[in-house]
This record gives sequence, C-alpha cells and structure tokens, in this order.
Amino acid sequence: MSRNRVAPGLAHDLRLATMRLARRLRQERGDHGLGLGQLSVLATLHREGSLTPGELAAAEQVRPPSMTKTLGLLTEAGLVSRTPDRVDRRQVVISLTDAAHQLLHEDRRRRDEWLAARLRALSAEDRAAVAAALPVLEVLAES
Repeated sequence: MSRNRVAPGLAHDLRLATMRLARRLRQERGDHGLGLGQLSVLATLHREGSLTPGELAAAEQVRPPSMTKTLGLLTEAGLVSRTPDRVDRRQVVISLTDAAHQLLHEDRRRRDEWLAARLRALSAEDRAAVAAALPVLEVLAES
C-alpha cells in the first residue's frame, strides 16, 4: 500500500472509537446543569484568558446573539464576570469566576480519574501503544 493510502475502514474505525470514548467521557461529567456549548465557552476562557463577547463568538464559531444568550446564562450562574475593557471602555471583557475555575477543575478531575482507571486496566503494551499514538492524535485534532 502506498504511503498516502489509508487502509480500508481505518477512518471509519478511528471515528467510531473516538466518538465512543468522547461520549463515555461526557457521561463522567458532574451534574452541573450546563450544556456542552456553555462548557465549551468556559473551557475557551480557561485556555485563552479573558475575551470580549465578539472574540468568544468567533472562537466558538457561533453568532453574536447566540453568544449573548450563553453569556447571560453563565453570568446568572455566577460562572463569568463582565468588566469594562481597560483600553476601550465601550467594550466588555468576559472572565471566569472562581466558581467556574472550581467547576472546570472538578469536571476534569472526575474524567481524568475515570480514564486513568481504565488505562491502569490495560496491559503495559497497550498503554505504550496509547502513549505512542498521542502525538498522531494531536496532529489529527489540530488539522
């Protein structure tokens, strides 16, 4: 098989396996009442730092009115705060609250513990195979 050809079924099998794993990890989330879109906004703010609503909408690839609604819900829940931009006082900057940092930390801890237990149940060879595949999976995720 040439270097650029993909074995029949590889894309299909990889898609199914990653989707099933992602679904299973979502099941390990706490019962915090947030939707995936709201969690995604919190994760973006955690990763990128404070952003304007427009920057968040662009990062999340949603329309500004949708982001406004999401931010309203997150503000009401005490998970984000709004402060005037230091440079342009007409702009508002969205930041995570301590409660949001705690929620994200607990959510990640719970899922990491679940996955670590499943990895410990694998053979050393299988754990090594997973570790070896990580850089390739990162390339796929970033493309």
